[in-house]
Amino acid sequence: MLHRLLQILAEGGAHSYADLARAVGVGEELLQQMIEELARMGYLRAVGGSCQAKCEDCPVAGVCAVGGLSRVWSLTEKGSQMSRKLR
Repeated sequence: MLHRLLQILAEGGAHSYADLARAVGVGEELLQQMIEELARMGYLRAVGGSCQAKCEDCPVAGVCAVGGLSRVWSLTEKGSQMSRKLR
């Protein structure tokens, strides 16, 4: 399941937790754990902290489609390399 999540994230775009959970076939709580595991493994990194701050202060506000109380994540170089291997 972690590989599938990494592949989806490597395709780019903005995804809500609900959309990602549905695509991977898990609940949102398990998805959160999976994302945290990918981050711990060095495949993802949080970008700009959490979305609890005002959007105008966020470095990714111009491309973010999430909004609300969530986090924005980005693949690291290690994550990009692994996603290429999984194709």
